[in-house]
Amino acid sequence: MNLSHFETMDPNLLPGLINTALRNDHADLDDLIKTHDLDREAFLQKIKNLGYEYVPEVNQIRPLPVS
Repeated sequence: MNLSHFETMDPNLLPGLINTALRNDHADLDDLIKTHDLDREAFLQKIKNLGYEYVPEVNQIRPLPVS
């Protein structure tokens, strides 16, 4: 799976695609970002804008806590 176009991917599918990539192919977020040559800050901002954050303990993106 190529995540290099994450900025234009369907926002309803992107979280699942990211978690699948993390689960199947990458040790952690740094590995995913390096492998796909992504802009780390842009990637993290995109998932934050979608209402998610990376949780290293489970190597997944999860919904942001509701406050």
